[in-house]
Amino acid sequence: MTILAQLHRYRDAKPGPFWALLGVAAISLFGMVAAFGTAPDTVVIAPPQRPVVEQLARPNIDALDSATDIFVREERVQRGDTVAALLSRLGVGDDSALTFLLGDAKAAAIFRQMSPGKPVTAKVSGDGTLSTLVFPLNGSKDQALVLDHDNGGYRISEQMLPLETYVVMKSAEIRHSLFGATDAAGIPDSIATQLADIFGSDIDFHRDLRTGDRFSVIYESISHLGKLVRTGRILAAEFVNDGHTYRAVWYEGMDGKGGYYTADGQNIRKGFLRSPLEFSRISSGFSNARLHPLLNKIRAHKGIDFAAPTGTRVKAAGDGIVEFEGRQGGYGNVIILRHQSQYETVYGHLSGFAAGLHVGSRVSQSDVIGFVGATGLATGPHLHYEFRVNGVHRNPLTVALPAAAPLAADQLARFRDQTLAEISQLDDLRSRNLALLD
Repeated sequence: MTILAQLHRYRDAKPGPFWALLGVAAISLFGMVAAFGTAPDTVVIAPPQRPVVEQLARPNIDALDSATDIFVREERVQRGDTVAALLSRLGVGDDSALTFLLGDAKAAAIFRQMSPGKPVTAKVSGDGTLSTLVFPLNGSKDQALVLDHDNGGYRISEQMLPLETYVVMKSAEIRHSLFGATDAAGIPDSIATQLADIFGSDIDFHRDLRTGDRFSVIYESISHLGKLVRTGRILAAEFVNDGHTYRAVWYEGMDGKGGYYTADGQNIRKGFLRSPLEFSRISSGFSNARLHPLLNKIRAHKGIDFAAPTGTRVKAAGDGIVEFEGRQGGYGNVIILRHQSQYETVYGHLSGFAAGLHVGSRVSQSDVIGFVGATGLATGPHLHYEFRVNGVHRNPLTVALPAAAPLAADQLARFRDQTLAEISQLDDLRSRNLALLD
Protein backbone atom coordinates (compact mmCIF):
# COMPACT_ATOMS: atom_id res chain seq x y z
CA MET A 1 0.00 0.00 0.00
CA THR A 2 2.89 2.40 0.66
CA ILE A 3 4.14 1.94 -2.87
CA LEU A 4 0.68 2.69 -4.37
CA ALA A 5 0.31 5.93 -2.30
CA GLN A 6 3.69 7.12 -3.46
CA LEU A 7 2.63 6.41 -7.05
CA HIS A 8 -0.48 8.57 -6.73
CA ARG A 9 1.50 11.48 -5.30
CA TYR A 10 4.23 11.13 -7.89
CA ARG A 11 1.69 10.96 -10.78
CA ASP A 12 0.11 14.30 -9.69
CA ALA A 13 3.47 16.01 -9.20
CA LYS A 14 5.43 14.66 -12.21
CA PRO A 15 3.33 13.02 -14.86
CA GLY A 16 6.32 12.38 -17.16
CA PRO A 17 8.32 9.84 -15.18
CA PHE A 18 5.15 8.18 -13.81
CA TRP A 19 5.19 5.25 -16.16
CA ALA A 20 8.86 4.56 -15.49
CA LEU A 21 8.19 4.35 -11.78
CA LEU A 22 5.23 2.11 -12.45
CA GLY A 23 7.53 -0.33 -14.28
CA VAL A 24 9.90 -0.46 -11.34
CA ALA A 25 7.00 -1.20 -9.00
CA ALA A 26 5.78 -3.99 -11.23
CA ILE A 27 9.21 -5.62 -11.19
CA SER A 28 9.29 -5.44 -7.38
CA LEU A 29 5.87 -7.03 -7.08
CA PHE A 30 6.93 -9.86 -9.48
CA GLY A 31 9.98 -10.52 -7.36
CA MET A 32 7.84 -10.87 -4.27
CA VAL A 33 5.57 -13.37 -6.05
CA ALA A 34 8.65 -15.35 -7.15
CA ALA A 35 9.93 -15.38 -3.60
CA PHE A 36 6.65 -16.81 -2.33
CA GLY A 37 6.74 -19.41 -5.12
CA THR A 38 10.11 -20.82 -3.99
CA ALA A 39 9.53 -20.74 -0.26
CA PRO A 40 9.90 -24.12 1.48
CA ASP A 41 6.27 -24.42 2.51
CA THR A 42 4.91 -23.57 -0.90
CA VAL A 43 2.79 -26.25 -2.55
CA VAL A 44 3.50 -26.57 -6.26
CA ILE A 45 0.42 -27.68 -8.21
CA ALA A 46 1.39 -29.89 -11.09
CA PRO A 47 -0.28 -29.46 -14.44
CA PRO A 48 -3.14 -31.92 -15.07
CA GLN A 49 -2.09 -35.35 -16.46
CA ARG A 50 -4.03 -37.58 -18.80
CA PRO A 51 -3.50 -41.38 -18.76
CA VAL A 52 -2.75 -43.01 -22.10
CA VAL A 53 -3.48 -46.73 -22.67
CA GLU A 54 -1.69 -48.47 -25.52
CA GLN A 55 -2.15 -52.07 -26.63
CA LEU A 56 1.19 -54.00 -26.93
CA ALA A 57 1.64 -57.18 -28.93
CA ARG A 58 2.72 -60.27 -26.91
CA PRO A 59 6.13 -61.76 -27.82
CA ASN A 60 6.21 -65.33 -29.07
CA ILE A 61 7.37 -67.58 -26.18
CA ASP A 62 7.93 -71.30 -26.62
CA ALA A 63 6.87 -73.32 -23.61
CA LEU A 64 9.64 -75.41 -22.01
CA ASP A 65 9.10 -79.14 -21.93
CA SER A 66 10.37 -79.88 -18.41
CA ALA A 67 9.78 -83.58 -18.95
CA THR A 68 12.62 -83.77 -21.48
CA ASP A 69 15.11 -81.53 -19.64
CA ILE A 70 18.20 -83.47 -18.53
CA PHE A 71 19.69 -83.00 -15.08
CA VAL A 72 23.05 -84.37 -13.90
CA ARG A 73 22.94 -85.72 -10.34
CA GLU A 74 25.52 -87.34 -8.11
CA GLU A 75 25.05 -89.40 -4.96
CA ARG A 76 27.38 -91.45 -2.79
CA VAL A 77 26.52 -94.97 -1.74
CA GLN A 78 25.49 -95.03 1.90
CA ARG A 79 26.00 -97.85 4.38
CA GLY A 80 23.18 -100.37 4.02
CA ASP A 81 22.06 -98.85 0.70
CA THR A 82 20.08 -100.76 -1.89
CA VAL A 83 20.18 -100.07 -5.61
CA ALA A 84 16.52 -99.02 -5.45
CA ALA A 85 17.23 -96.48 -2.69
CA LEU A 86 20.22 -95.11 -4.60
CA LEU A 87 18.19 -94.65 -7.79
CA SER A 88 15.46 -92.91 -5.80
CA ARG A 89 17.94 -90.38 -4.36
CA LEU A 90 19.28 -89.79 -7.88
CA GLY A 91 15.77 -88.76 -8.91
CA VAL A 92 15.00 -91.81 -11.02
CA GLY A 93 11.25 -92.42 -11.03
CA ASP A 94 11.16 -95.01 -13.80
CA ASP A 95 10.82 -98.60 -12.56
CA SER A 96 12.01 -99.96 -15.91
CA ALA A 97 15.63 -99.00 -15.08
CA LEU A 98 15.62 -101.07 -11.89
CA THR A 99 13.86 -103.93 -13.67
CA PHE A 100 16.58 -103.97 -16.33
CA LEU A 101 19.38 -103.92 -13.73
CA LEU A 102 17.82 -106.81 -11.83
CA GLY A 103 17.66 -108.97 -14.96
CA ASP A 104 21.01 -108.16 -16.64
CA ALA A 105 24.07 -110.33 -15.92
CA LYS A 106 26.58 -107.48 -16.35
CA ALA A 107 24.60 -105.31 -13.96
CA ALA A 108 25.11 -107.85 -11.17
CA ALA A 109 28.41 -106.10 -10.36
CA ILE A 110 26.44 -103.03 -9.26
CA PHE A 111 24.56 -105.03 -6.62
CA ARG A 112 27.81 -106.67 -5.40
CA GLN A 113 29.87 -103.48 -5.26
CA MET A 114 27.68 -101.04 -3.33
CA SER A 115 30.68 -99.79 -1.34
CA PRO A 116 29.89 -96.95 1.11
CA GLY A 117 31.27 -93.64 -0.15
CA LYS A 118 31.40 -94.64 -3.82
CA PRO A 119 30.27 -91.73 -6.08
CA VAL A 120 27.56 -92.63 -8.61
CA THR A 121 26.54 -90.19 -11.37
CA ALA A 122 23.27 -90.16 -13.30
CA LYS A 123 21.62 -88.10 -16.04
CA VAL A 124 17.88 -87.94 -15.35
CA SER A 125 15.10 -86.20 -17.28
CA GLY A 126 12.52 -83.99 -15.63
CA ASP A 127 9.94 -86.76 -15.60
CA GLY A 128 12.32 -89.14 -13.77
CA THR A 129 13.46 -91.18 -16.78
CA LEU A 130 17.04 -92.42 -16.39
CA SER A 131 19.18 -91.39 -19.35
CA THR A 132 22.66 -92.50 -18.17
CA LEU A 133 24.08 -94.12 -15.03
CA VAL A 134 27.84 -94.24 -14.33
CA PHE A 135 28.89 -96.74 -11.64
CA PRO A 136 32.68 -97.00 -10.91
CA LEU A 137 33.96 -100.57 -10.58
CA ASN A 138 35.90 -101.85 -7.57
CA GLY A 139 39.51 -102.76 -8.22
CA SER A 140 39.60 -100.69 -11.40
CA LYS A 141 40.89 -97.15 -11.14
CA ASP A 142 39.52 -95.90 -14.44
CA GLN A 143 36.63 -98.18 -15.46
CA ALA A 144 32.90 -98.03 -14.78
CA LEU A 145 29.66 -99.74 -15.73
CA VAL A 146 27.65 -97.31 -17.88
CA LEU A 147 23.89 -97.79 -18.30
CA ASP A 148 22.41 -95.90 -21.28
CA HIS A 149 18.78 -95.38 -22.29
CA ASP A 150 18.53 -95.90 -26.04
CA ASN A 151 15.53 -96.31 -28.38
CA GLY A 152 13.12 -97.06 -25.58
CA GLY A 153 15.37 -99.65 -23.92
CA TYR A 154 18.55 -99.91 -21.86
CA ARG A 155 22.01 -101.20 -22.63
CA ILE A 156 24.94 -101.59 -20.26
CA SER A 157 28.66 -101.63 -21.03
CA GLU A 158 32.01 -101.40 -19.31
CA GLN A 159 33.77 -98.18 -20.28
CA MET A 160 36.86 -96.18 -19.42
CA LEU A 161 36.00 -93.09 -17.40
CA PRO A 162 36.84 -89.82 -19.17
CA LEU A 163 39.56 -88.51 -16.87
CA GLU A 164 41.33 -85.18 -16.56
CA THR A 165 44.84 -84.82 -15.14
CA TYR A 166 45.92 -81.72 -13.22
CA VAL A 167 49.29 -80.84 -11.69
CA VAL A 168 49.16 -79.92 -8.00
CA MET A 169 51.95 -78.15 -6.06
CA LYS A 170 51.96 -78.16 -2.25
CA SER A 171 54.31 -77.70 0.70
CA ALA A 172 54.11 -78.83 4.31
CA GLU A 173 56.08 -78.88 7.55
CA ILE A 174 56.67 -81.81 9.89
CA ARG A 175 55.13 -81.25 13.31
CA HIS A 176 54.63 -84.81 14.52
CA SER A 177 54.74 -87.22 11.57
CA LEU A 178 54.79 -87.36 7.79
CA PHE A 179 51.11 -88.37 7.57
CA GLY A 180 50.15 -85.65 10.04
CA ALA A 181 51.88 -83.06 7.87
CA THR A 182 50.30 -84.26 4.65
CA ASP A 183 46.85 -84.39 6.27
CA ALA A 184 47.22 -80.80 7.49
CA ALA A 185 48.22 -79.66 3.99
CA GLY A 186 45.46 -81.60 2.23
CA ILE A 187 47.92 -83.95 0.53
CA PRO A 188 46.57 -87.50 -0.08
CA ASP A 189 48.09 -90.44 1.85
CA SER A 190 49.17 -92.05 -1.43
CA ILE A 191 51.50 -89.09 -2.04
CA ALA A 192 52.97 -89.44 1.46
CA THR A 193 53.67 -93.09 0.72
CA GLN A 194 55.36 -92.17 -2.57
CA LEU A 195 57.52 -89.60 -0.76
CA ALA A 196 58.69 -92.28 1.64
CA ASP A 197 59.50 -94.58 -1.29
CA ILE A 198 61.38 -91.89 -3.24
CA PHE A 199 63.56 -90.66 -0.36
CA GLY A 200 63.62 -93.95 1.57
CA SER A 201 67.25 -94.66 0.64
CA ASP A 202 68.46 -91.35 2.14
CA ILE A 203 65.95 -90.74 4.95
CA ASP A 204 64.86 -93.32 7.49
CA PHE A 205 61.24 -92.26 8.01
CA HIS A 206 61.08 -94.38 11.19
CA ARG A 207 63.67 -92.40 13.13
CA ASP A 208 65.19 -89.54 11.05
CA LEU A 209 62.26 -87.09 10.86
CA ARG A 210 62.63 -83.88 12.88
CA THR A 211 60.11 -81.26 13.93
CA GLY A 212 60.52 -78.39 11.46
CA ASP A 213 61.53 -80.58 8.50
CA ARG A 214 59.85 -79.26 5.36
CA PHE A 215 58.95 -80.72 2.01
CA SER A 216 57.45 -79.59 -1.28
CA VAL A 217 55.80 -81.89 -3.78
CA ILE A 218 54.50 -81.60 -7.34
CA TYR A 219 52.13 -84.41 -8.27
CA GLU A 220 49.36 -85.47 -10.65
CA SER A 221 45.71 -85.33 -9.57
CA ILE A 222 43.29 -87.34 -11.72
CA SER A 223 39.61 -86.33 -11.73
CA HIS A 224 36.30 -87.34 -13.30
CA LEU A 225 33.59 -84.66 -13.66
CA GLY A 226 35.56 -82.45 -11.31
CA LYS A 227 35.82 -85.11 -8.59
CA LEU A 228 39.13 -86.63 -7.49
CA VAL A 229 39.39 -90.24 -8.66
CA ARG A 230 42.98 -90.92 -7.62
CA THR A 231 46.39 -89.34 -7.42
CA GLY A 232 49.00 -90.03 -10.04
CA ARG A 233 52.76 -89.92 -9.94
CA ILE A 234 54.94 -87.48 -8.05
CA LEU A 235 56.65 -85.39 -10.74
CA ALA A 236 59.15 -83.65 -8.48
CA ALA A 237 59.79 -83.31 -4.76
CA GLU A 238 62.11 -81.66 -2.27
CA PHE A 239 62.62 -82.80 1.33
CA VAL A 240 64.64 -80.84 3.89
CA ASN A 241 65.55 -83.24 6.70
CA ASP A 242 67.62 -82.02 9.66
CA GLY A 243 69.12 -79.26 7.50
CA HIS A 244 69.98 -81.54 4.56
CA THR A 245 68.11 -80.95 1.30
CA TYR A 246 67.16 -83.85 -0.97
CA ARG A 247 65.57 -83.40 -4.38
CA ALA A 248 64.06 -85.79 -6.88
CA VAL A 249 62.48 -85.36 -10.31
CA TRP A 250 60.75 -87.99 -12.43
CA TYR A 251 62.33 -88.79 -15.79
CA GLU A 252 61.32 -91.38 -18.37
CA GLY A 253 64.08 -92.43 -20.72
CA MET A 254 63.88 -93.22 -24.41
CA ASP A 255 63.49 -96.91 -23.52
CA GLY A 256 60.22 -96.16 -21.72
CA LYS A 257 61.68 -96.87 -18.27
CA GLY A 258 61.40 -94.13 -15.68
CA GLY A 259 62.85 -93.24 -12.31
CA TYR A 260 63.74 -90.41 -9.97
CA TYR A 261 66.94 -88.44 -10.34
CA THR A 262 68.68 -85.47 -8.80
CA ALA A 263 68.86 -82.21 -10.77
CA ASP A 264 72.23 -83.25 -12.22
CA GLY A 265 71.02 -86.66 -13.40
CA GLN A 266 72.20 -88.86 -10.53
CA ASN A 267 69.90 -91.76 -9.73
CA ILE A 268 68.30 -90.95 -6.38
CA ARG A 269 67.52 -94.57 -5.79
CA LYS A 270 70.12 -96.59 -3.96
CA GLY A 271 70.62 -100.25 -4.65
CA PHE A 272 68.54 -101.01 -1.53
CA LEU A 273 65.82 -99.49 0.62
CA ARG A 274 66.70 -98.74 4.22
CA SER A 275 63.48 -100.39 5.32
CA PRO A 276 61.26 -102.93 3.54
CA LEU A 277 58.16 -101.50 5.28
CA GLU A 278 56.52 -98.19 4.45
CA PHE A 279 55.93 -97.20 8.08
CA SER A 280 56.41 -99.00 11.37
CA ARG A 281 58.54 -98.78 14.49
CA ILE A 282 61.75 -100.58 15.39
CA SER A 283 61.03 -103.00 18.21
CA SER A 284 64.51 -104.54 18.35
CA GLY A 285 67.78 -103.35 16.85
CA PHE A 286 70.93 -104.99 15.51
CA SER A 287 73.01 -106.45 18.34
CA ASN A 288 75.73 -108.99 18.98
CA ALA A 289 74.29 -109.77 22.42
CA ARG A 290 70.56 -109.58 23.06
CA LEU A 291 68.37 -111.41 25.56
CA HIS A 292 66.02 -113.45 23.42
CA PRO A 293 62.44 -112.73 24.59
CA LEU A 294 61.30 -116.37 24.17
CA LEU A 295 64.46 -118.44 24.69
CA ASN A 296 65.61 -116.25 27.61
CA LYS A 297 69.20 -116.58 26.42
CA ILE A 298 71.82 -114.05 25.43
CA ARG A 299 72.41 -114.40 21.73
CA ALA A 300 73.18 -112.18 18.74
CA HIS A 301 70.36 -110.44 16.94
CA LYS A 302 71.67 -110.14 13.39
CA GLY A 303 68.86 -108.03 12.01
CA ILE A 304 66.25 -105.38 12.70
CA ASP A 305 62.74 -106.09 13.97
CA PHE A 306 60.04 -103.78 12.62
CA ALA A 307 56.80 -103.95 14.62
CA ALA A 308 53.74 -103.64 12.38
CA PRO A 309 50.19 -105.02 12.19
CA THR A 310 49.64 -108.46 10.70
CA GLY A 311 49.12 -108.17 6.94
CA THR A 312 51.30 -105.06 6.47
CA ARG A 313 52.95 -105.22 3.05
CA VAL A 314 56.62 -106.20 2.93
CA LYS A 315 58.63 -104.88 -0.01
CA ALA A 316 61.77 -106.15 -1.69
CA ALA A 317 64.67 -103.97 -0.54
CA GLY A 318 66.32 -104.20 -3.96
CA ASP A 319 66.23 -105.88 -7.36
CA GLY A 320 66.93 -109.57 -6.97
CA ILE A 321 65.98 -113.22 -7.33
CA VAL A 322 64.06 -115.36 -4.82
CA GLU A 323 66.57 -117.79 -3.37
CA PHE A 324 64.29 -119.31 -0.72
CA GLU A 325 60.57 -119.14 0.05
CA GLY A 326 58.99 -121.28 2.74
CA ARG A 327 59.24 -122.17 6.40
CA GLN A 328 62.61 -122.24 8.15
CA GLY A 329 63.03 -122.83 11.89
CA GLY A 330 62.68 -119.76 14.11
CA TYR A 331 62.21 -117.51 11.07
CA GLY A 332 58.80 -119.05 10.43
CA ASN A 333 57.67 -118.12 6.95
CA VAL A 334 60.69 -116.51 5.36
CA ILE A 335 61.86 -115.16 2.00
CA ILE A 336 65.54 -114.83 1.11
CA LEU A 337 66.49 -112.68 -1.89
CA ARG A 338 69.86 -112.65 -3.64
CA HIS A 339 71.00 -109.37 -5.16
CA GLN A 340 73.84 -109.38 -7.67
CA SER A 341 76.50 -111.76 -6.36
CA GLN A 342 77.41 -110.58 -2.85
CA TYR A 343 74.19 -109.31 -1.26
CA GLU A 344 71.33 -111.16 0.43
CA THR A 345 68.25 -109.86 2.28
CA VAL A 346 66.10 -111.92 4.64
CA TYR A 347 62.41 -111.34 5.55
CA GLY A 348 61.17 -113.46 8.48
CA HIS A 349 57.99 -114.24 10.49
CA LEU A 350 55.74 -113.54 7.48
CA SER A 351 52.04 -114.34 7.61
CA GLY A 352 52.03 -115.09 3.89
CA PHE A 353 53.75 -114.65 0.54
CA ALA A 354 52.79 -112.55 -2.47
CA ALA A 355 50.81 -114.44 -5.10
CA GLY A 356 52.85 -116.04 -7.85
CA LEU A 357 56.16 -115.77 -5.99
CA HIS A 358 58.44 -118.82 -6.08
CA VAL A 359 62.12 -119.76 -6.01
CA GLY A 360 63.77 -118.24 -9.06
CA SER A 361 61.26 -115.37 -9.42
CA ARG A 362 62.78 -112.01 -10.31
CA VAL A 363 61.63 -109.07 -8.22
CA SER A 364 62.24 -105.34 -8.48
CA GLN A 365 62.90 -102.92 -5.67
CA SER A 366 59.65 -102.04 -3.81
CA ASP A 367 57.73 -105.04 -5.20
CA VAL A 368 55.45 -106.54 -2.53
CA ILE A 369 56.83 -109.98 -1.66
CA GLY A 370 54.96 -110.87 1.53
CA PHE A 371 53.02 -109.73 4.57
CA VAL A 372 53.92 -109.12 8.22
CA GLY A 373 53.04 -111.94 10.62
CA ALA A 374 54.17 -113.74 13.78
CA THR A 375 55.18 -117.18 12.49
CA GLY A 376 58.19 -118.99 13.98
CA LEU A 377 59.74 -117.72 17.23
CA ALA A 378 57.89 -114.40 17.57
CA THR A 379 56.18 -112.70 20.51
CA GLY A 380 53.91 -110.66 18.22
CA PRO A 381 53.50 -109.50 14.64
CA HIS A 382 56.67 -107.97 13.24
CA LEU A 383 59.15 -108.29 10.40
CA HIS A 384 62.63 -109.61 11.09
CA TYR A 385 64.91 -108.12 8.40
CA GLU A 386 68.53 -109.04 7.71
CA PHE A 387 71.14 -107.64 5.34
CA ARG A 388 74.13 -109.83 4.40
CA VAL A 389 77.25 -108.91 2.46
CA ASN A 390 79.23 -111.93 1.25
CA GLY A 391 77.45 -114.00 3.90
CA VAL A 392 78.31 -111.59 6.76
CA HIS A 393 75.43 -109.92 8.63
CA ARG A 394 75.51 -106.11 8.54
CA ASN A 395 73.31 -103.56 10.28
CA PRO A 396 70.69 -102.59 7.66
CA LEU A 397 70.33 -99.09 9.14
CA THR A 398 74.00 -98.15 8.98
CA VAL A 399 75.57 -100.17 6.17
CA ALA A 400 76.75 -98.14 3.18
CA LEU A 401 74.30 -98.91 0.40
CA PRO A 402 75.52 -99.17 -3.19
CA ALA A 403 74.14 -96.50 -5.53
CA ALA A 404 72.09 -97.29 -8.60
CA ALA A 405 73.51 -96.39 -12.00
CA PRO A 406 73.22 -92.71 -13.05
CA LEU A 407 71.91 -91.52 -16.41
CA ALA A 408 74.11 -92.17 -19.40
CA ALA A 409 75.92 -89.11 -20.76
CA ASP A 410 73.96 -89.20 -24.03
CA GLN A 411 70.66 -88.78 -22.11
CA LEU A 412 71.64 -85.80 -19.96
CA ALA A 413 70.64 -83.12 -22.48
CA ARG A 414 67.19 -84.71 -22.96
CA PHE A 415 66.86 -85.09 -19.18
CA ARG A 416 67.54 -81.39 -18.57
CA ASP A 417 65.03 -80.32 -21.23
CA GLN A 418 62.25 -82.53 -19.88
CA THR A 419 62.74 -81.69 -16.20
CA LEU A 420 63.46 -77.96 -16.45
CA ALA A 421 59.85 -76.93 -15.71
CA GLU A 422 59.52 -79.12 -12.58
CA ILE A 423 62.88 -77.99 -11.18
CA SER A 424 61.89 -74.33 -11.73
CA GLN A 425 58.60 -74.98 -9.90
CA LEU A 426 60.51 -76.49 -6.95
CA ASP A 427 62.66 -73.34 -6.88
CA ASP A 428 59.51 -71.21 -6.76
CA LEU A 429 58.05 -73.27 -3.92
CA ARG A 430 61.29 -72.98 -1.97
CA SER A 431 61.33 -69.19 -2.44
CA ARG A 432 57.74 -68.92 -1.17
CA ASN A 433 58.51 -71.11 1.85
CA LEU A 434 61.56 -69.02 2.77
CA ALA A 435 59.50 -65.85 2.40
CA LEU A 436 56.88 -67.26 4.81
CA LEU A 437 59.60 -68.19 7.32
CA ASP A 438 61.02 -64.64 7.17
